[in-house]
Amino acid sequence: MDYGKYLYSEQKRARKEAKQQKSGQLKQIRISFVISAHDLETKAIQAGKFLKKGDKVKIEMRLRGREKSFGQLAREKMNKFLEILRNSVAIKIEREIKREPRGLTMIISKE
Repeated sequence: MDYGKYLYSEQKRARKEAKQQKSGQLKQIRISFVISAHDLETKAIQAGKFLKKGDKVKIEMRLRGREKSFGQLAREKMNKFLEILRNSVAIKIEREIKREPRGLTMIISKE
């Protein structure tokens, strides 16, 4: 057998396997501390689309200035976002709400 032909068939097989293998990407949704209820619902719909495609979603809430002192209110807003999202998609929390220097983050995926 021709070695070049063998290499080509191996590369073709590898490309086909890579195409079939679905690797979930990490998508990011950023919400703010002063986001309105309708905007929160819109972001939840977008996150639901990402989850239905099989991607993981990182939800990030940036806190600026005095917003950092209202950590409990920020957590409540993140939980409200999760409740809106749970109405449309079954979710699993990969990483709980975590306090970081610039705000709060969490990672969720489809159950």
